[in-house]
Amino acid sequence: MSKHVVLLPGDGIGPEIIDATQDVLIHLSNKFNHTFTFEKQDIGGSAIDLYGTPLPDQTVEACKVADAVLLGAVGGPKWDKNPSHLRPEKGLLGIRKALDLYANLRPVKGFPALVSASPLKEDIIKGSDLLIVRELTGGLYFGTPSERVESGNAVVDTLYYKRYEMERIIEKAFQSAQIRRKKLTSVDKANVLESSKLWREIVEEKKLDYPDVEVHHELVDAAAMKLITNPTDFDVIVTENMFGDILSDEASVLTGSLGMLPSASLAENGVGLYEPAHGSAPDIAGKGIANPIATILSAALLLRYSFNMEREAEAIEKAIDKTIAAGYHTADLKLENGKCLGTKELTEIIKEYI
Repeated sequence: MSKHVVLLPGDGIGPEIIDATQDVLIHLSNKFNHTFTFEKQDIGGSAIDLYGTPLPDQTVEACKVADAVLLGAVGGPKWDKNPSHLRPEKGLLGIRKALDLYANLRPVKGFPALVSASPLKEDIIKGSDLLIVRELTGGLYFGTPSERVESGNAVVDTLYYKRYEMERIIEKAFQSAQIRRKKLTSVDKANVLESSKLWREIVEEKKLDYPDVEVHHELVDAAAMKLITNPTDFDVIVTENMFGDILSDEASVLTGSLGMLPSASLAENGVGLYEPAHGSAPDIAGKGIANPIATILSAALLLRYSFNMEREAEAIEKAIDKTIAAGYHTADLKLENGKCLGTKELTEIIKEYI
């Protein structure tokens, strides 16, 4: 089978982890007799430096005709003083909107060998296995107006959602719960926000279509507390854009590092984009010590959701399980035992297990 993947390395450690993941995909394609072709395009700070925009038109057009998109990371202090329209993050928000990537899926699963890497107690995180379903193209991040007013002495941000935007992400969450443990937790702030009140109403409507799914409602502050005090109580969490951004990063403590969390961003019809949940880590860029696992796991999601290659996706996931169980890790995990490797060395181990 022949598939074309657009690679968006971005900034910081992005190029290193994208190169590592491309290496894994090439190795896997040879093993399973597939043909993967790759094309690199610019996004974020690197695109600003080259083209004066965080999202060049050629990047958008290349992504639209690809079979899947794999992104590294964007951002860094180099561009912190840029005006808002020339911030690297605008490229990320822009590609999500351009491809209508409304559903962000972030699986969070604790690895037994990494329990000691988490700041939480073992008896709290042991057995954690949840999926965060985050709405990705609406809410505060995209609402207008979003600006400084009254001569810069006041600000306004707009939280705007259309009903159908809520309906489709909630529907995706119910579908996800059906193929997992059939438990859905909807997270909102319905005691304060009108948008959350509508959100909760839609969840109540939709649950009638999924009688086999157990539904719970949690306010976002309570959910944030429960996520680190009783994470095994969660199966699928569904929430709006900003809450999902915060909660999914908080969930990184369950795995010991953001470097372990993959994500998939899906459209109703069209190309999917896959990326690690972590940032660009400019402080370690170019040192060869970045953790590639979240990006490689994101590639497994790419194989599963965009290419329908379940066996190949499982081959990557099992290889990473074996790598970690054997004690191999990168410096971010700060494990007392095992062997600390650089990015390329760890990638070679994962390829061997595949």
